[in-house]
Amino acid sequence: MIPRYTGREMGAIWTDENKYRTWLSIEVLACEAMHKLGQIPAADLGRIRQRADFTVKRIEQIEAKVNHDVIAFLTNVAEYVGPSARFIHRGLTSSDVLDTGLAVQMVQAADILIRDVKAVRRAAAAQARRYKFTPMMGRTHGIHAEPITFGLKMALMYDEFGRGLARLQQARDVISVGQLSGAVGTHAHLEPSVERHVCRKLGLRPAAISTQVLQRDRHAEYMAALALVGASVERWAQEFRHLQRTEVREVEEFFGKEQKGSSAMPHKKNPITGEKLCGLARVLRGNLVAAIENVALWHERDISHSSVERIIVPDSTIALDHMLTNLEKLVRHLRVYPRRMLDNLNMTHGLVHSQQVLLLLTDKGFSREAAYRLVQRHAMRAWDEGCDLRGLIESDSEIMAKVSPRDLDHVFDLKTHFRDVNRTFKAVGL
Repeated sequence: MIPRYTGREMGAIWTDENKYRTWLSIEVLACEAMHKLGQIPAADLGRIRQRADFTVKRIEQIEAKVNHDVIAFLTNVAEYVGPSARFIHRGLTSSDVLDTGLAVQMVQAADILIRDVKAVRRAAAAQARRYKFTPMMGRTHGIHAEPITFGLKMALMYDEFGRGLARLQQARDVISVGQLSGAVGTHAHLEPSVERHVCRKLGLRPAAISTQVLQRDRHAEYMAALALVGASVERWAQEFRHLQRTEVREVEEFFGKEQKGSSAMPHKKNPITGEKLCGLARVLRGNLVAAIENVALWHERDISHSSVERIIVPDSTIALDHMLTNLEKLVRHLRVYPRRMLDNLNMTHGLVHSQQVLLLLTDKGFSREAAYRLVQRHAMRAWDEGCDLRGLIESDSEIMAKVSPRDLDHVFDLKTHFRDVNRTFKAVGL
């Protein structure tokens, strides 16, 4: 009877079949615990275990009349069980089943999302190792800054999703709580041992205290974790979109032989996966707002949260599963152009080494102000005229009076920027 969802399809978790199967497990487990307390005869428990079942269609038919999903469910189960059904739901209220069942489903969903993030990290790690020392341009404000490697960029992605993994694991733990405590959470008609038994069998912890419902700060924290992981998906989808721009073209999303990019322009290869992922991240953030607003319920419970959760929890978990799955494929099949990266790096004729020159001059005795003025003057000319920065430096007698060609060989060498790569990889676990 214990629902242990082991499938890969996120949507199946949120089907009525899985929801009612989880509810049935809760009810039967509660009967087992009450039997141990002497509240349900063994023969009746045996009939409940053997006969308890439901059909979604029949529940829908009953609910259309009674306008109450849990009552419709219990009525249908009773049709299967017979007279012994009088012991089912003894001392429980609807939210005991609803909230504990929802916790089970949210844990099931978290397990899939955790697997998804691990797959994304594996894809990022593979690319990081493959391009560990592949030079490319590092950009700040969208402008060329200093050289990095594409491997470092992918190592950064691997590290970020490590934090996302930890957030999802924490969210799973926070939501792994059930309750069977009655109409206002006092256990007035249900022994706490029943709650403990059911939760233990379902892999949950019993709430230390509850009202008629579990408190919704738990659900909001869960949704916040999803939104944050979604934000990381967006961050990297946007990164790859920028790198695919025609003027940059350092990476591209995989484009199939039969794929079409535009109904009007046959040449188009658009970053459609990245664009889709960025859009879906907005949905997760919007759903988080609704989850936070669910925290403030009236007294021991009202129903304002329920209709919201029926939409935002399934939608967000399904959306994030889709996002992570597509991001993993995007990264794994990413087309990388090292030659283009190097061409872009050299586009500004050595300007990317300006800080190295600045530091060299201060080491040679120039004040920082004087060194900055000298280097900036030559850098701006290189920008405006397309000159080679090293050539301009070598033509400056004031600089060359203190600097040797060998010094310049060192500061204009890309290896200077990559001397810490191995340590960084080790620091992030690669």
